[in-house]
Amino acid sequence: NTIEFTGALHATVVKQVRLKNPSRKTLVYNAILVGRDANDFSLPKGNTVAIAPKRQITISVEFTSRFLHPAEAMLLLVSKNVGGIGGATLTFSLKSEVNHIEPADILKCKSPCYEL
Repeated sequence: NTIEFTGALHATVVKQVRLKNPSRKTLVYNAILVGRDANDFSLPKGNTVAIAPKRQITISVEFTSRFLHPAEAMLLLVSKNVGGIGGATLTFSLKSEVNHIEPADILKCKSPCYEL
């Protein structure tokens, strides 16, 4: 699965990932961001995710663009073995695109075009 973050340069874009637990035991995952641009992505609610039995949760992933080039990373959700129950490792591809640039400031200058 690929999660795409599209926004303005230096803007923070938040995407939600829904995780479901079909089992009768609580699943606990450790979330890890890896890859070339992993530092541009973050998990604001922390790296540990617990999903109650027969429930679903939503985790937020934030991206703040620093450069014009597309950023890429991977979100890995590695199951912790709790009470003999472990879930499958989940992998999401994270990709970004800058589609707008806002000027930080506008300066007006006057000068002659040519002087002898």
